[in-house]
Amino acid sequence: MPELPEVEALAHHLREHAVGRRVERVDVASLSVLKTASPPWTALHGREVTGASRHGKYLVLAADGLHLVTHLARAGWLRWADTMSATPPKPGKGPLALRVHLGPPGQGPGFDLTEAGTKKGLAVWIVEDPATIEQIATLGPDALALTRDEFGAVLAERTERLKTLLTSQRVIAGIGNAYSDEIMHVAKLSPYATPARLPEESVDQLYEAMRTVLTDAVTRSVGQDAARLKGEKRSGLRVHARTGLPCPICADTIREVSFADKSFQYCPTCQTGGKPLADRRLSRLLK
Repeated sequence: MPELPEVEALAHHLREHAVGRRVERVDVASLSVLKTASPPWTALHGREVTGASRHGKYLVLAADGLHLVTHLARAGWLRWADTMSATPPKPGKGPLALRVHLGPPGQGPGFDLTEAGTKKGLAVWIVEDPATIEQIATLGPDALALTRDEFGAVLAERTERLKTLLTSQRVIAGIGNAYSDEIMHVAKLSPYATPARLPEESVDQLYEAMRTVLTDAVTRSVGQDAARLKGEKRSGLRVHARTGLPCPICADTIREVSFADKSFQYCPTCQTGGKPLADRRLSRLLK
């Protein structure tokens, strides 16, 4: 799933390549991705792109008074091309959900919004103000905008598991499954730690880890071609999606805890005092 660094990099790419161009045509290949009906997608036609920004993990393209807001969900992506096909896509065929032409179709650049797999979550809104979208209006403070004191105040009131808190967009916006694993590993904290019970020195470590992991990832990602961002993200991960491999810090084996539709990875030596966490999926199999 694209998280804060990748969405920031995509916004940067659009600011560099789309701003100043005119939306010539929007092709919708999957009506289900559109979460708003008014104004229609055709209202974007003829409008000049004036900016691109990020709200948490939401990507926002501003076009002369309207905003195309996208949440890429788990398997969505933005694919930029210097020349877009002029042939309108066939609805329901392949991963393509929506195409934006930023020049004469068949002659100018643009981008596709795509989604792989059968579980669809890609969402697109066309609105005058992104703040009218409930999911954006209810976002917590951006992970990179929090001061240390604000971060400490957020943690002081929370009793859920640390992993849950870091990935809750209504508490802190921008962090997903992958970077939360990386942040906890750098901070040497268990995913099951209770935020409100963390000593001040651990809160300091967690805050610095959050800023370091995210800013480093943004630095690696911004300026990369959109097609390379996924690979860039994977190359920078130390524990996430590395189950069974040695920890780069202590060489212990990276472990995994699995749930119904997702999992997280951690290092027992670095994060849990050497004790593996119970994997509920494995425990059920052993009964």
